[in-house]
Amino acid sequence: MPLLTAALRLPVAYVGVAGSRRTHEERLARLRGAGPTDHELDRLRSPIGLDLGARPPETALSIAAEIVAHPRAGAGADLRPGAHPLARRPADGRRSQQSGVRMTVSPVGREVARVDGRLKVTGAARYSGDYSATNTSYAHVVTSTVARGTIRSIDTVAALAAPGVLRVYVAGDGRLRLYALAPEFSFFGGNYIPLQDRTVHYYGQIIAVVVAGSVEQARDAAALITVTYDAQPPRSSLADGPREPSDPTSSGEPSSVTVLAPGVESIDEALAASEVVVEADFEQPVQHHAAMEPHTVLAEWDGDGVTVHAGAQMPTPFTILLAQRLGVLPQQVRLVGRYIGGGFGARVIVWSEAPVAAAAARELGRPVKLTLTREQMFTLVGHRPHLIQTVRLGASRNGVLNAISHESVAERPAAGGWNMIPGHSTSDTLYNTPNLRINPQQVILDMPSSWAMRAPNEAPGAFALETAMDELAVATGVDPVELRLRNYATVSPSTARPWSSKHLDECYRDGARRFGWSARSATPRARVDGQWLVGTGMSSAAYPAARQAASVRIRLRDDDAAVVSTGTSDLGTGAWTMVAVAGADALGLPLERVTAEIGDSALPPGAPAVGSGATHSTVPAVVAAARDTIAALKQLAVTHSGSPWHGATAEDLRYEQGRLHGNDRSMTFGELLRALGSRGLDATASEPAGDPPGYSFHTFGAHFCEVRVNRFTREIRVTRFTTVVDAGRTINARAARSQIVGGVIFGISGALLEENHLERDTGRLAASTLADYLVPVNADIPDIDVHLLDRPDPHLTGPLVEDGGEVGTRSLGARGLGEIGTVGSAAAVGNAVFNATGIRVRKLPITLDKLL
Repeated sequence: MPLLTAALRLPVAYVGVAGSRRTHEERLARLRGAGPTDHELDRLRSPIGLDLGARPPETALSIAAEIVAHPRAGAGADLRPGAHPLARRPADGRRSQQSGVRMTVSPVGREVARVDGRLKVTGAARYSGDYSATNTSYAHVVTSTVARGTIRSIDTVAALAAPGVLRVYVAGDGRLRLYALAPEFSFFGGNYIPLQDRTVHYYGQIIAVVVAGSVEQARDAAALITVTYDAQPPRSSLADGPREPSDPTSSGEPSSVTVLAPGVESIDEALAASEVVVEADFEQPVQHHAAMEPHTVLAEWDGDGVTVHAGAQMPTPFTILLAQRLGVLPQQVRLVGRYIGGGFGARVIVWSEAPVAAAAARELGRPVKLTLTREQMFTLVGHRPHLIQTVRLGASRNGVLNAISHESVAERPAAGGWNMIPGHSTSDTLYNTPNLRINPQQVILDMPSSWAMRAPNEAPGAFALETAMDELAVATGVDPVELRLRNYATVSPSTARPWSSKHLDECYRDGARRFGWSARSATPRARVDGQWLVGTGMSSAAYPAARQAASVRIRLRDDDAAVVSTGTSDLGTGAWTMVAVAGADALGLPLERVTAEIGDSALPPGAPAVGSGATHSTVPAVVAAARDTIAALKQLAVTHSGSPWHGATAEDLRYEQGRLHGNDRSMTFGELLRALGSRGLDATASEPAGDPPGYSFHTFGAHFCEVRVNRFTREIRVTRFTTVVDAGRTINARAARSQIVGGVIFGISGALLEENHLERDTGRLAASTLADYLVPVNADIPDIDVHLLDRPDPHLTGPLVEDGGEVGTRSLGARGLGEIGTVGSAAAVGNAVFNATGIRVRKLPITLDKLL
């Protein structure tokens, strides 16, 4: 998610809370030293008191998240060990049982089972819907049945008389007291205030909520509400309105890009001068996140503070956004979401259900739990927008590119939505070309709010570009792998910056060998096996690898165990295990002696689980926290009168695998802490967002696909799939492969199954159930061969200074990989279908009727 990879990122200089400009170094010095001034804190305690200037919304949110979460700003109670099942403390009688255990082999890069796996398979892991509170009431929302207009009347008499009903709130009655987001944050929550007026922005908008003593009572009463509208015809087609330029990129740059060779006046001139030109239009429909866990919110107030149990990909920013909706201070909101059953972008921003539930709990004076139905999730928590793209490629007869033009027009809902720029990180990244033009546009429609969905710009952009590249391979007679090697970009085409690390050529060669690409016939319909036409296709993949801000606390305990705490989220991606693995590696401890704490805004603000950035943003902060914790341990050892090293200097001591050595003495940290009567010692470290200057940071990959298409029915079966990925150093090989497999399944699903038909006259998305909106099942997906190159990036998470083998000296060099599997995999499927049938399908999904 390119825009959200900057969600906790700060530029080299920013406009601070007092209006002055400060560099990264100055900001870090303040956060690690004296911190914000009292004047600044007074301003921060107001949800509208942030003087952030004309910064992009994600930058403004990042500044607020970092400073508001500073301990002196009162970010919330410290979450100590023992707060949840993964942080249980051994009984005192077992404290010293394993004090001599040391890490013999680092868990980094190995096949590590999830540390939370047993909790999940036994049902002990608590998701948002599993939490309860004393005297809980239950809410059910009523949604609009028109896409544009105003509510004339809402009849609630029967609902109010229904059994168990406590409250019925309707649009415009004002009792829920919700507020607009500050302008710099509005991108993360829509541009209207839920239930505060009677304007209808899209079909499926929340217009009323019933609160009752049980789920069933609330649902049944909601069905008794009747609504009349003054409806208007909705704008529901990309042909319904004027095209507007897309918004700027996350860095604030114009979304349109033009790079021309000397003497070339326009991209059209460059294309006209090319010996071979390929031009095609590509269309992709609305797609939905379809997460396994429904969106559930439990809101419970204690005085003027509220604790919200909900799934959130950015816990600390979530509290800031929800506080603004509620009109309270960010420090009055705590988000707990330790386990999340899938997000894929849908749990990035604050939708309507969390503010509505929290406001209802406040007004009612008792906890409120609200769970969206499956159908409601299709309209209330975002979707990938409808998109049409035009790609033109100009090349020599031997396939060397001279020009790439990538134009697009995307749906942009009037209620707010995702800024779709599909040419970025695809056409401006993958291939060397002297002439480049990217021009994204949008049309304002009366649709439910759209939002980022796994590889939000890159997946649709790669489908268009990589399909066009396959068409160029056919037009020039050059093998698709060789065509990509001939146009291999050694620097970023749009910025001319070198890559921090790039081994995409190895991905091509490795993937071709593993897949058996050399046996492929370039002639469509050349391979027949009984009733089946067999075809193969391939594609490239690239995804940005921007680092986000993260803070980590490490606590060394007197039982020779450690707790690593950071407020990131685990969407099922393995973040629990990643944090534990990084901590074990940094401290030199066995993995079983390290406990992870995540998923709570009361923890140090962690990297947001967006943009494939959580791992490579968190690991450097873990390393820094380990260094600071060990430094604090040494300082304690030389200053405490009860220490055997009292009076020595910290430089006399050496830490190694859980033990301090020096002056002919050796003790584990637990032994030292017990000797000094201390239960534990901790330190917190923060790492800034942003990448080292001078480089372009991306993860790369190559996909190879085999399909079978029935000669008579046109049924399509994906039978083999190989993906090779260059994602830097692998932290957990098992989880990494799982993430790539999941991303590829997303691509196969988008290529062959996913479509939600829009009724143009009503604005209704007609396939808004999991019975009608098709996603893959096991029978649709073959075994997917995933290979990770495991080549550390020397710049992204390092280089770190060698200091004689002590803690934190290794540059792990990890890059993100949660979304790279989705980029280009749909194109690989489509290219294989063409090779099998000779029919080129440019409008997804590829259904049977399009092959007849």
